[in-house]
Amino acid sequence: MLVNFSNHPSSEWTRNQLETAREQFGTIKDAKHPDILPDWDAKKIREIAEKYHDQIMLWNPRAVHIMGEHTFCFTLVCLLQKSGVRCIASTTTRSVHKVSDQEIRRSFSFVRFRDYPMVQDLPAPGDTHSKTP
Repeated sequence: MLVNFSNHPSSEWTRNQLETAREQFGTIKDAKHPDILPDWDAKKIREIAEKYHDQIMLWNPRAVHIMGEHTFCFTLVCLLQKSGVRCIASTTTRSVHKVSDQEIRRSFSFVRFRDYPMVQDLPAPGDTHSKTP
């Protein structure tokens, strides 16, 4: 199962994204990304991330598609990875169409899912003896 932990329910995904997700992970379970207030500190972010981590772990997912507020996502990805859960993001191409001087329309087209790197495996800048390229 893929847990879609974002503000974009899978019912709004493109056919291509749905088919790719089902091929790779089977079923999809939507879980709404929480509203993260701008005045919360890192301690509060960690507290909320731990709550969601515990809920997600009950579902025993093959992977979690996580997109949203950056510091929250980073914290939750770290927690999930420490629990052995694969975390992915969706990649898209973006098109911008100028409709008029006052209006621009943007559209996004799904390309693929990309794994979040394992934080502990990231090399230090300039490290030539890293575990990852």
